[in-house]
Amino acid sequence: MAEHVIPHFHNDSGVALIEIGVQEFMCVGAKPPFDHPHIFIDLGASGERVCPYCSTLYRHNPRLHGTESNPPGHLFVEPLAA
Repeated sequence: MAEHVIPHFHNDSGVALIEIGVQEFMCVGAKPPFDHPHIFIDLGASGERVCPYCSTLYRHNPRLHGTESNPPGHLFVEPLAA
């Protein structure tokens, strides 16, 4: 069983760089229905990585907590079914 929930981040705004408060996450690209395959990314020792699908550069920022992002608002939350 997973120790923690892996946050998902999107880039609907099309910015080149998103700083995040975690080292491991899922990139979804744009929000559905324009998303790409949701892929796991580990920022590793360098603390940054480019998504191979949408070319967003993600960088770890230790001043951010958990699901925060800079610019703000890039956490993807799956809509609840009605």
